Amino acid sequence: MRSFRFLLSRRWVLFALVVGVLCYATWWLGEWQFHRLADRKDSNTVVRANEDRPAVPVGDVLAPGRGAGEDDEWRLVSATGTYDADDTVVVRYRTRDGSSGVDVVVPLVTADGTSLLVDRGWTATDNQGARPDDLPPPPEGEVSVEGWVRTDATGDSTAVDDHSTRSISSAQIGPAIGRPVFGGFVELKSEDGRPAADLDPVELPELNNGPHFFYGLQWWFFGMLAIFGFCYLAWDEWRTSRRGEPSARQEVVAERTQRRHEKDAKKQAVRAAYQRAYEKERQERDQRARSIPPSTGSIDPDTNDAAGDSRKAATRPNSSGAP
Repeated sequence: MRSFRFLLSRRWVLFALVVGVLCYATWWLGEWQFHRLADRKDSNTVVRANEDRPAVPVGDVLAPGRGAGEDDEWRLVSATGTYDADDTVVVRYRTRDGSSGVDVVVPLVTADGTSLLVDRGWTATDNQGARPDDLPPPPEGEVSVEGWVRTDATGDSTAVDDHSTRSISSAQIGPAIGRPVFGGFVELKSEDGRPAADLDPVELPELNNGPHFFYGLQWWFFGMLAIFGFCYLAWDEWRTSRRGEPSARQEVVAERTQRRHEKDAKKQAVRAAYQRAYEKERQERDQRARSIPPSTGSIDPDTNDAAGDSRKAATRPNSSGAP
């Protein structure tokens, strides 16, 4: 066990903490994907059950001021009334097969005055430029419709501005158009026994389990890979230490130490070269100073005596002619 003491070093403890956090994150993400898989299976079960049931009057499933329940999703209902085209709401940013478009929601006013929000279908158009007047109009007069019940969307995307929204919510559209509405809305299946004219029908949900199972396994595999990597590196460190061979980290440290020593040696060589140059220059300066003769401090200039003032001139001859 002594050979595994390196696991208690600061470097390996921090490494183990990072791997632990990574493993927990991958485990949580895998669990999240499996929970989504369970929700998907439950939703598919409800959809399959409701799709096989016959249509019932809308009042049996929906009511004003009460949203549709999750168990009522994709339940087929029927209603009779008159479309109010003036209160058409455009649902923007709906794409199909890479094409931009909008959904067209028109309130169907029933006999008691309560409106049922009907998503009549999708049409390809500019998301920013589409107006209710530019869209295919609904049938005039009394219409019998059948459609699948959907629950209201939530969040900021449900806000209605100038008969335009990004997600359908009866709680937002009702006050915006000033009408009492049933909770939830319906995706149109048919009106008077026919699909909506000039609009693409609703896309029914795909009743499969999606990619959640494989995504969950993928996240767990990443966690196991992190554990395997940690164990392998620890084993490699232990193996190299037993054989007396330097580990990868030791080799890196040794290489860095060698580079540092080489760098220091270069610096010392440069300093020595500068020192030698300085000494040589100083010696040359001292040599030049010694080659100059010293000064006496008082040197009288050579002068010539004026004529007749020289002390070496001959004395004036006397009368005898002798000097």
